[in-house]
Amino acid sequence: MRREQFQLESPKGGSGKVLAYGNFGKPMVVFPTDLGRAQDFEERGMVAAVSGLIDQGRVKLYCLDSFDQESWRNPDLSLENRARHHGRFEDWVVNHLVPTIYADCQGRLDIGLIGCSFGAYHAANFCLKRADLFPTALCLSGVYDVSVVGGQWERGSATYFNNPMDYVANAEGDHLRWLQERARLLLVCGQGMWEDTTGALESTKSFGALLARKGIPSQVDLWGWDVPHDWPSWRSQLAHHLPRFC
Repeated sequence: MRREQFQLESPKGGSGKVLAYGNFGKPMVVFPTDLGRAQDFEERGMVAAVSGLIDQGRVKLYCLDSFDQESWRNPDLSLENRARHHGRFEDWVVNHLVPTIYADCQGRLDIGLIGCSFGAYHAANFCLKRADLFPTALCLSGVYDVSVVGGQWERGSATYFNNPMDYVANAEGDHLRWLQERARLLLVCGQGMWEDTTGALESTKSFGALLARKGIPSQVDLWGWDVPHDWPSWRSQLAHHLPRFC
């Protein structure tokens, strides 16, 4: 299996690490868990869980470092300022990461998204905001309301436009029709330990219901009461569902 590391200019002013796995196939960006690292997907067995798809040339993974410590998880910032700092990460993904993926794939392709835990929020948010680039998202054990990160309760336009539970609820007209035609999301969550205390189970249900009401193509897949909010669950869920995306 090809494994390559890229260093890209970072919204933090340094360089952002991207680990790429595979030579051919559907490009999929992997957002890390809360404050996670690009290598977590490999070290936690997630890459091995789908190595067959990678070796068959069906999928290529691009795993990122987290930037949340500069934005959503920065305790010194209000919620609105966290959202503004997140905008730097969004710019990096769109204007630095995406061209790198196109060059690595030798052409412009639709890019899929994967995320576990807080990474699932990023996958859903990027899909719904930029379905022209990222029309599909596989979201595992996510929370889709950014107010869960805490901070001061200042909420303005930056927070609103990065909070899927807010902006999807008010989507209408041509923009909603575009999302209905372009975006597709799969929300997966266990019902075991920590899925309730993290808010992932309730948020998955609520967000799935909202997407359904808006007619945005989506599916909610709830696993059993013995499936916790943890890496072994996500390995099984990724191996089960990723073939549908490639």
